[in-house]
Amino acid sequence: METYLESATQLLVEYSPKVITALAILLIGLFVIKLLVGVSKKIMIKGKVDITLQKFLGDLLSWILKALLIITVISKLGVPTTSFVAIIGAAGLAIGLALQGSLANFAGGVLIMIFKPFKIGDLVEAQGEIGVVKEIEIFTTKFIGLSNKEIIIPNASLSNGNIVNYTTQGTRRVDLVIGVSYDADIKQTKEVLMDVLTSNPKVLKDPTPGVTVSELADSSVNFAVRPWCKTADYWDVYFETTENIKEALDKAGIEIPYPHQVEIRKNA
Repeated sequence: METYLESATQLLVEYSPKVITALAILLIGLFVIKLLVGVSKKIMIKGKVDITLQKFLGDLLSWILKALLIITVISKLGVPTTSFVAIIGAAGLAIGLALQGSLANFAGGVLIMIFKPFKIGDLVEAQGEIGVVKEIEIFTTKFIGLSNKEIIIPNASLSNGNIVNYTTQGTRRVDLVIGVSYDADIKQTKEVLMDVLTSNPKVLKDPTPGVTVSELADSSVNFAVRPWCKTADYWDVYFETTENIKEALDKAGIEIPYPHQVEIRKNA
């Protein structure tokens, strides 16, 4: 027992300074890292760096500094750094093989940062989802869907798939198909439809809205109605135009064809 206590005391005396030093370095290092990341973000804000890059570069800087801090702390505990680096290399290879998807997502995030197909605040359609870009992280990108749901898509899928950005051009075209009866006068119908478009203040005058006959269908003459609007006004213009067209056609006495059901009664 005395030998055990002596050995324990000796180890405590020998390693206590190292443990205390390592712990102090860890705590101070975490504080300094937080401070440096905060300063870097302020510098990027003053330098008017794209908001998309600010979050990404801040996270990347934090990861790198924390990895260096861990190596420093372990070296202070007496673990040979060269051996530790070799262990990290071997472990990194094994982890890399096991986490190929995560590495692909990281690479996808880097590609998104470089080529910038979208930025925070853009309305984007990708991977079958439509939403406003909320946050671009190292491995994933977060969107807010049209029904206010949060959508998280891996960066690898985003960088390798088709992306439709509705925001970059600033305007969008609303595509509507309106069918009227074959008895309707084409010229009158076009005038009524165009009046609906030009009377809506949210419909842009340039590009010019269009109304053209697009198809002679089985039971209707179909008109392609194409108003242009600002991206933010898309759904307002879509719904307002649909409603106003119905009211205007009814007022002008122009019939919109619809299926009729004929009841056939059999004599008892």
